[in-house]
Amino acid sequence: MSETNLDKYLSQIRRDIVRMVHDVKSGHPGGSLGTVEFFTALFFEIMDISPEKFTISSTGEDTFILSNGHITPVYYSTLGHRGYFDIKELATFRRLGTRLQGHPSVHDSLPGIRIASGSLGQGLSVALGVAQGKKLNNDTHLVYTLHGDGELQEGQIWEAVLYAGAKGVDNLIATIDYNNAQIDGKVDDVLSLGNLKAKFEAFNWTVVEITKGNDLNAVVQGLKQAKALTGKGKPVAVVMHTLMGYGVDFMQGDYGWHGKPLNDEQLAKALEQLPETLQDY
Repeated sequence: MSETNLDKYLSQIRRDIVRMVHDVKSGHPGGSLGTVEFFTALFFEIMDISPEKFTISSTGEDTFILSNGHITPVYYSTLGHRGYFDIKELATFRRLGTRLQGHPSVHDSLPGIRIASGSLGQGLSVALGVAQGKKLNNDTHLVYTLHGDGELQEGQIWEAVLYAGAKGVDNLIATIDYNNAQIDGKVDDVLSLGNLKAKFEAFNWTVVEITKGNDLNAVVQGLKQAKALTGKGKPVAVVMHTLMGYGVDFMQGDYGWHGKPLNDEQLAKALEQLPETLQDY
């Protein structure tokens, strides 16, 4: 799909995000808004997937694991627009009895979701199991993950990074949403990650850096580069620099929007900046 055709998803997914979080007065809009380009590129351009044939095992197709599971607004909107379920189901986000829980859940079998996530630090370990399972089954498809930068303060992440590099799990692409924002402030102030590229390389990973993570073309090209580097004996890390709250001027770069819903006035202001390019749920 061309970049021009992909563009229509950017505003609409952001529009879905702010409406979903506002309507239920709960959720995580900041990181969701900042990763719209990534989700659009991954699900509409990069991954080999078949929504109509979705299975938990993901045999014969690529797998995506959302490790920072709190950013479900962007995940659910993307899955809906990609055809995993009716877009109208977004109206049930975080409501009692919904399949669209605040964090991904497999309890009610929502198509597109393969693991429950949100306990930060666990997604990369799960992805390693999936990736090695694919190798054992002679499945040549890839495993993709997304992690928050604050999540990399979890020790389990680095155990998994060490294992992946040591065992040469080269059908894995792990992307880090490097927005320097977490619930308690800037990542650099809470617990700096230092030179992230050098750290991954020291653990025997190949690293691709996307300096403009809110530029759709840059993200598409960066993920294509990462994909081309698989199968060469090393796992691939993508360090993707984004802005929390991107697309809504009063939210951009403000860690305060990590988990705060918009009020009525803020929603109106946000929607003025986000035209309806497809169809509201």
